[in-house]
Amino acid sequence: MKSFIITVLVALFFFLALIFGARNEQIVTISYFVAQGEFRLPIVLAVVFLAGFLISWIFAMYHIAKLKLALRTANKKNQLIEPQTTEVTTVREVDA
Repeated sequence: MKSFIITVLVALFFFLALIFGARNEQIVTISYFVAQGEFRLPIVLAVVFLAGFLISWIFAMYHIAKLKLALRTANKKNQLIEPQTTEVTTVREVDA
């Protein structure tokens, strides 16, 4: 549910940026390292917002995958240790 709300908020911000850009039909000049181009403001806003979103999403997916891998490794170690701890517990209960 949380991811759905975040997705809706991102889509809303993207839509608001497009509306803002559509109301401002100005030509903006973007200077690259070696070149220069003139673009309409809505196109620039949409491309920059989408690029930022995609870069953030890639970083988030990397960190989520890393955490899931660590969790899977910890669960496997836990499953290996768990039978040993149950044996120790049953032996202590029998001794008591």
